[in-house]
Amino acid sequence: MRLIGLAVVLTVIVAVAPFAVEAQPAGRTVTIGYLGNSSPSHESHLVEALREGLRQLGYVEGRNLTIKYAWADGRPDRFPVLARELVELKPDVILTSGTPGALAAKQATRSIPIVMAVVGNPLEVGLVSSLAKPGGNATGLSALGAELEGKRLEFLTQIFPKLSRAAVLLNPDNPFTAIAWKSLQPAAESVGVMLQRFEVRGPNDLDHVLAAIRAIRPQALMGTPDRLLLTYREPIVQFVTKNRLPGMFPYREFAEEGGLMTYGPDYVDMFRRAATYVDKIIKGAKPADLPVEQPTKFELVINLKTAKALGLTIPPSILARADQVIE
Repeated sequence: MRLIGLAVVLTVIVAVAPFAVEAQPAGRTVTIGYLGNSSPSHESHLVEALREGLRQLGYVEGRNLTIKYAWADGRPDRFPVLARELVELKPDVILTSGTPGALAAKQATRSIPIVMAVVGNPLEVGLVSSLAKPGGNATGLSALGAELEGKRLEFLTQIFPKLSRAAVLLNPDNPFTAIAWKSLQPAAESVGVMLQRFEVRGPNDLDHVLAAIRAIRPQALMGTPDRLLLTYREPIVQFVTKNRLPGMFPYREFAEEGGLMTYGPDYVDMFRRAATYVDKIIKGAKPADLPVEQPTKFELVINLKTAKALGLTIPPSILARADQVIE
């Protein structure tokens, strides 16, 4: 078997209800190619949510399921090669998260079904023909990221009413970034906040970009939805902590790491739901006919300890809306 970067084949045998296993084709082992953005340690909770969803549908690793992993380690330039290597293994389904990974998989194959566990706006970036009828070999779940950018800024200004200047981290190589940045402009104008963008394409950019942000001394830092930035959450949160900057991010992991606030879809739930797409495809459904789903659960996470360290008082109305308060 050809090795895929740092690919790892994990086999875990988990007991499931007999009727669920019997629902699968006898003697058949399903193979999923997982195109990961970062590393097993960074995405373990997402992978486990996918496994959980698959187990509930009767797919058991080591019995009738194999997952083959290809990890980009925070380097999106590796996606095209990793996607081609996964295609060579001829999996039944390729599972991706994020727009760059989904595009790389789509470019690597027009025949192997692709399930997008998370993608920003698959219609606008050309991954599907329509949300209701994708029309190609890719389908899955859209994170509705662009529509949420204004809401994140609104939450930030409610906690920090004096905000007038904010830095925005983004990955220009992610086609969805242009959509997210465009959607931020009217929201920023409506609340009187000037935004300055800072571009991160890979690990070599991060240090000098953060130094450039420090030099302009913004009042807050925002991050756009991008799995690359999620990979770098530790140094980003260390930066906002050291420089006493309120931070607003799309992924709850930033708040868990020590950032001020996050708002976005429940990504763990989306990975769990992605298993239903895999199941339908294995049972004969075509990706072209499976509508792209939109999020049903959103999370507002506030790190109260960080707020106190920054001298910010969280309004009771915002605390009441929080799905989780970290103290």
